[in-house]
Amino acid sequence: MDFREYQQRAMVTAIYPEGARIIYPALGLANEAGEVLGKIKKVIRDRGGDFGDPEVAAAIGAELGDVLWYVAALCRDLGLEMDALARQNVAKLAGRAARGALQGEGDAR
Repeated sequence: MDFREYQQRAMVTAIYPEGARIIYPALGLANEAGEVLGKIKKVIRDRGGDFGDPEVAAAIGAELGDVLWYVAALCRDLGLEMDALARQNVAKLAGRAARGALQGEGDAR
């Protein structure tokens, strides 16, 4: 499955008020990202930072799937296509790598 198909299929389940477009998925994205971090925090606390258990990775992966859904919804609400964003991002990173600018700060590296 590519990003275009994912975005189309996932958005069948995007049910929230029309007046909440953009803000609803943005809030959901932040919430789900926090849940990813919460699971990682608990691995550090309860497992000494050992991420080797496939169940741990699967649990984090489930939250990452939720992050992906909210990214898809936010993209849709903004009129963006995830596959185009993925291509643009890879091109941006390749340009930074070619300039030796992967490290550092700022969008204009």
